[in-house]
Amino acid sequence: MKELVKLIATALVDHPESVVVTETEQEDAIFIQLKVAPEDMGKVIGKQGKIAKAIRTVVKAAASKTDKKIVVDIEQ
Repeated sequence: MKELVKLIATALVDHPESVVVTETEQEDAIFIQLKVAPEDMGKVIGKQGKIAKAIRTVVKAAASKTDKKIVVDIEQ
């Protein structure tokens, strides 16, 4: 999942070198943190959060084979 989020985020931003994705796995959930440059936040979130929602939807669909909850958090 980490690679998928990084691939999507680097395609969206102007500064792909500043994209950092960390993944933490617990018993029943996988937490993915996406960090981008402050000037790229708007591109990752999108108008009314539509791009962020789309990223979360794609990741959840890719993780549907696992029985774990997926949480994608976007930070500066």
